[in-house]
Amino acid sequence: MKVENLYTSVACNRCMECADWGPSGLIAYGACNAVAVMNPKYKGNSAKIIYTLVEHTKRVNTVKWLDTKKILSGADDSNAILWELDETGATKQIVLKGHKSGVNAVDGVLKKNGSWLLATAAADNTVKLWNYQDDTVTCFQTIELAGGFCFSLRLTHLPTSENVLLAFSGDDETISLWAEQTQSLGGGDSLGRPFQRVHKLSGHEDWVRGLDFVRDGEDLLLASGSQDNFIRLWRIAPRSEDQMKENRVDLLQISENDDEIKVEEKILQLGEQAWFAVSLESVLYGHEGWVYGVHWHKSKEQELRLLSASIDKTLVVWAQTAQGVWMENVRVGEVGGNSMGFFGGKFSSDGHSIMAHSYQGGFHIWNQDPERPQLWTSNVIVGGHYGEARDLAWEHDGAYLMTVSADQTTRLHAPWLQDAVPDATWHELARPQVHGYDMQALALLSRYKFASGAEEKIVRTFQATANFIENFRHISKVENDVAGDALLESLPKGASVPSLGLSNKAVYKEESRSEESGKAKDDYPENYFVPITLETPPQEETLMQNTLWPELQKLYGHGYEIFALAATRDGSVLASSCKATNAEHAQIILWNPANWKQLQKLSGHQLTVTQMSFSPDARFLLSVSRDRRWCLYEKQDAALGYQLVASTDKTNGVHTRIIWSCDWSHDGKHFVTSSRDGKVVVWEKSEPAKDTSTLNGWQSAGVLELKNESITAVAFARDYLNGTDDTYVLALGTESGLIKLYQLARGTWQLLSELNKSQAHHLTVRRLQFRPGQPHLQLASCGEDHFVRIYDIKQT
Repeated sequence: MKVENLYTSVACNRCMECADWGPSGLIAYGACNAVAVMNPKYKGNSAKIIYTLVEHTKRVNTVKWLDTKKILSGADDSNAILWELDETGATKQIVLKGHKSGVNAVDGVLKKNGSWLLATAAADNTVKLWNYQDDTVTCFQTIELAGGFCFSLRLTHLPTSENVLLAFSGDDETISLWAEQTQSLGGGDSLGRPFQRVHKLSGHEDWVRGLDFVRDGEDLLLASGSQDNFIRLWRIAPRSEDQMKENRVDLLQISENDDEIKVEEKILQLGEQAWFAVSLESVLYGHEGWVYGVHWHKSKEQELRLLSASIDKTLVVWAQTAQGVWMENVRVGEVGGNSMGFFGGKFSSDGHSIMAHSYQGGFHIWNQDPERPQLWTSNVIVGGHYGEARDLAWEHDGAYLMTVSADQTTRLHAPWLQDAVPDATWHELARPQVHGYDMQALALLSRYKFASGAEEKIVRTFQATANFIENFRHISKVENDVAGDALLESLPKGASVPSLGLSNKAVYKEESRSEESGKAKDDYPENYFVPITLETPPQEETLMQNTLWPELQKLYGHGYEIFALAATRDGSVLASSCKATNAEHAQIILWNPANWKQLQKLSGHQLTVTQMSFSPDARFLLSVSRDRRWCLYEKQDAALGYQLVASTDKTNGVHTRIIWSCDWSHDGKHFVTSSRDGKVVVWEKSEPAKDTSTLNGWQSAGVLELKNESITAVAFARDYLNGTDDTYVLALGTESGLIKLYQLARGTWQLLSELNKSQAHHLTVRRLQFRPGQPHLQLASCGEDHFVRIYDIKQT
């Protein structure tokens, strides 16, 4: 069985220098505990995460491309890792162990002898220098910061010298310069040469968060961005022995003519015959918030440009005028919305594109128009959740996938079909709900209606907007959309969130400025919906503020936070459960979506119901719980509703720990349960029923036990395997992040495929579901590692 990754969605970690654009054209960034590698020009104008690198055990804080095949990353697990890559992922990973706390800054340079000099900084108040050669890495020096903290560091070769210069910024608002010494340490270059501090650059009035070097002729330029909103450019220029003989002054140099004042130069001796003058070149002011990232680009014509990223929601490209003055050349960014600005920005290797990652973990890419260089246009990008993804649901015909997360958002992922590209690529098309609580559960009532539950006592229901349906049909090439045709005329155009509100309010028409003159709408336009016609999947700023769905109803009735939701295929019944420590709160509430009234309350469990599932014909409702039991409710009479007809107890329950997940087979003959004890049990109804126990004729049709595993998610495929009428396919998700595909035939289990942590998840798998209405199997998964994935599964 061949399994291909069709779509991966995950946000960038909310750290400075957590994303880098490599010389190969690929973007690498920290995604929870992994490093995701994305191709921003995958097919046509699309983008795709092509593979992930999993070795760190805690959050990745910083990622740096060293060349086209090497990445250096640092994480909260106190390790830095050097990755060697090919087209499919990592071929080798070398762990740099030695720090005692999280690594937050890394860099490296290639030396003339073929070895790599690497630098890492961590929260243990040290900077470590490493030598990497012949697959061996050695730490040859540790710089103690005396209780200080290093925010950013950069390595570069000194001009006219083979030595390396290290610059790092600390929490004392200064930039320290350390230079490699000519005298070798011990075994010479094989162990690396020691560094000594040669100077401190002062001038910033707050922490320096970004540094970057570039060669300018024979000189070096160092850019520093700070929380004081300023950027400073420092020039490090070599001085010859003759120049030193002419002028030995290394402090403020003022000529005899009082009208002429020269810039202060500090003369540094870096080696026996190597002198350098360090001076402040320029101070750039254009941001209204903290500057978190700076990045140089040098064109083939040797023209220099500097990119700066700020928490003020803007990126600025700086360039020199003909007179040598640094001026703002281009400014791009977000307008309005609830964003908190950018944590970093990078040029592409050709300098014609710029990338930024934001506080919400979203990516933004702007491409320079070749014919009009001053015009920069947005690029389609892949985003994702920046908190654990807790639940997902396919639209009943498989038209799109919806997910909810602890990042307080509901997101809709759909295929984009381009005329010139044969295969569809997947993207986030809408963010129907941006909430004030961590999201927990999700159920689709129809193609354009869903219910969601969060860490509050309310179930909220939403309906799509006319503007979304129009754009969705266009981008995903949806045909024969009967559900949309019936709704389109009556639906609102969009939705907005009032100031200090949590509920999305419907917007039926775009009101003009003249109608709203003098009202708050003029002052706060970001709170109001503007209809848009999308030719491509929307950018991050559009998703955040212009793709909301209006809220239909709030459903009250639970005493604690909502934990699970389920709905019948026709959307006629919605079931909800909440966190519970007793039988009263463990009751399941059934709702009628036609009038949003309670239909009934179902008793049976003693603790939190963890998942529910309706049978395909809606005759049965299955629930599983923390009380290690499952309950089966049957609808025998429309007037009586659902009644408890079967359950497990201590005498007949196969599971001995929390039952996490359940699902029905597509034919309704079997259901499956999975639990923390590593057991997956498929149940069937025996004919005729002779059972007088609480099982009422239901019995195990196959038990799979995985030792030392907790099975947190399970799903039946939507069809038989190989066209046979008794061979099922099931997907299992584990607490360790693995996904396993099994075949079940007449009680016998056979492993078909196993996805490792790089292919699946590196933390707990929270939900699995096969896509309905497809000629071959497609599986969606989400997990605590923030990832949402879709797999294409074909029989070999």
